[in-house]
Amino acid sequence: MAKALVTWGGWDGHEPDKVAALFAGWLGEAGFSVTVTDTLACFDDPGALAELSLIVPVWTMAKIGKEQAQHACAAVASGVGIAGCHGGMCDAFREAVDWQFMTGAQWVAHPGNDGVEYGVRITSDHALVAGVGDFTVRTEQYYLHVDPVVKVHAVCDFPVVDGPHAANGPVAMPVVFSKFWGQGRVYYNALGHQANVINHGPAAELMRRGLLWAAR
Repeated sequence: MAKALVTWGGWDGHEPDKVAALFAGWLGEAGFSVTVTDTLACFDDPGALAELSLIVPVWTMAKIGKEQAQHACAAVASGVGIAGCHGGMCDAFREAVDWQFMTGAQWVAHPGNDGVEYGVRITSDHALVAGVGDFTVRTEQYYLHVDPVVKVHAVCDFPVVDGPHAANGPVAMPVVFSKFWGQGRVYYNALGHQANVINHGPAAELMRRGLLWAAR
């Protein structure tokens, strides 16, 4: 049976326990053997990581040990998938550049904070987004610094809320993207500020697909 690791912690405002439970439930329904943990000690053993099919981080603004980050990166490079959402993957460890290089982006701002209404536009014909269609959300709108190698599947348009960034004019910001890290698949969805943003509708469908696509 394929093994998935869901690890959660960090800033409580992102409801990491609820988001982790949501993802674990989807993976269990898909036939995975799922381990859920609230510690980063799960990254201490590179041998155990190498046996996984999928790593799902749900951490925001935490600190990971250098060797722990290296172990995670090595596992993904060997073929273990990694998939996550919002700050739980791409604002997880601000000091860990290895992690950021692997995951493909880093959060830098959410102009207007929570409650911004904006559209999500599908921009590829990949199976990750096929048939989903454009939709609207009311939540944080993530401004990301993004790895130029990523394959973008959905975007949102900035600026919606005025600020210093608006002087640069319109920009399409990735919301859903995928990439590879060695032999491993990497999936990210910028939605998911709290569990109720990503537990229904198109956002949920995109995330479910991403988890399954990333897993080897």
